Amino acid sequence: MQDINLTDLFVSLTGRLGLNYEFLATGYEAQIWRDGFITTLYLIALLIPVSLVAGLLFAAGLTSGRVWLSAPVRAFVEITRNTPTLVQLMFSFLVLNTFVSDLVGGAQNNPLSPFFWVVAVVGLHIAALHAEAIRAGIEAVPTSTVEAARGIGFSQLQILRYVEVPLALRASLPAIVNNLVNLVKLTTVGNAIAVSEITYASIMVWTQRDNVVSLMIVILLFFSLINIVVARVGLWVERRLAVPGYGL
Repeated sequence: MQDINLTDLFVSLTGRLGLNYEFLATGYEAQIWRDGFITTLYLIALLIPVSLVAGLLFAAGLTSGRVWLSAPVRAFVEITRNTPTLVQLMFSFLVLNTFVSDLVGGAQNNPLSPFFWVVAVVGLHIAALHAEAIRAGIEAVPTSTVEAARGIGFSQLQILRYVEVPLALRASLPAIVNNLVNLVKLTTVGNAIAVSEITYASIMVWTQRDNVVSLMIVILLFFSLINIVVARVGLWVERRLAVPGYGL
């Protein structure tokens, strides 16, 4: 009862400002909108670790020194970062997903949902950007530091694990955090293939209520708040991983 009164109070107060949130008093539309927020948060929670792990693997491939490994990774990175994410998503969903459906005997047998394609495409797109940032960080590690590690008996794998990767990750953190901020914003491309994230849910509501301004204000505040949190956490991690005397 108390929740209903708070909702009515909110609708009444914002109504005096010319904003229309009357749909919050209806069960169906309010549920669609809440589910949109939750779906967006799920996407972000999945995409961040997916992009970081894939980015680290791509960076290892790029700096491996083995052409058979670095060449396909380089080709993927170039294609990914030079084409719009929305185009990649539409290609994956309309072409690759159709191909998978044909292989398994029809769309009814295809286990790959639109949600999966958003996670795969956006995750790998941001991973390609992470890979370039980490590769630059690895290449920025001073040769003298690597030689010193080799001089005390470190193997190539130990040098990579204990020297190059930690220093490279620290140097790459500002770029990685920027990529994660971009990742949060890119979750909205799911709208193009009917993934019911917050923008898709809002469109469903405002086509019935004609309250575009009211919903857009909330969406802008929602993404701004999430990205402020991502940036703050990134800054905290940068300070925690600071390397005294290394300039980072």
